[in-house]
Amino acid sequence: MRMPSISRGRALAYSVALLALLTIAGRVALDRGESRPAAGAHPVALEVEEEPARELVVHVVGAVLQPGLYRLPEGSRIDDAIAEAGGARPKAALELVNLAAPLADGQQVVVPLRGSVEAAAGGGAAPGALPGGKVRLNTATLEQLDALPGIGPVTAQQILDYRTANGAFRSVDELDAVPGIGPARLEQLRPLVDL
Repeated sequence: MRMPSISRGRALAYSVALLALLTIAGRVALDRGESRPAAGAHPVALEVEEEPARELVVHVVGAVLQPGLYRLPEGSRIDDAIAEAGGARPKAALELVNLAAPLADGQQVVVPLRGSVEAAAGGGAAPGALPGGKVRLNTATLEQLDALPGIGPVTAQQILDYRTANGAFRSVDELDAVPGIGPARLEQLRPLVDL
C-alpha cells in the first residue's frame, strides 16, 4: 500500500495548525489548573503554637484579706498581687507600698497595717526594706533609695526608671547598668541592698 504524498507547503500548514492547537489546549489546561487545586492535593494550614505565658509565684502577706502564694503572669505589678489576695484590709498602710513596682518570681509582698508602721520603723521590715536594714531593689520607694549613701534623688529615680523599663532586678549586679552607678558605687551599695 502506497502512502499518499503530501506537498511541503501542506505539511508545513498541518504542522502550524497542530502547534496552534497544542498551544491553545495547553493554555486552557493551565488556566483550569490555577483555578482549582490538582486532584489529590490538599491545602496546607500552618498552625503556630504560641509560647505559653510565663508565670510568677509571689507570697502576699500582711494586711490583705487572703494572704498566701499566688501565680500571676509575668509583667504583673504589686497592685495585681494585692488584688489577687482579695485586696487590702481597711487599715492597710498602702501609701508605704509601691503599688506600681514590677513583681519578681519568688518575691514576698508585705502590706503593713497602719498601727504596725511605727514598729516596722523601729526594727521590723518595712515595705521595700529587709530585716537588717537592707533595701529591696524590687520594691523600694524613691525615698528609700534616696536614703542610700551616694544615691541622690536623681539616681534613685534612675533606679526606678530602670526597674520600670526592664522589670524586676534579677541580681544586685544589675545596678551597674543604671546610669550614675559605676563599679565603685556598686561595691559600696552591695551590703546595703538585696532583691
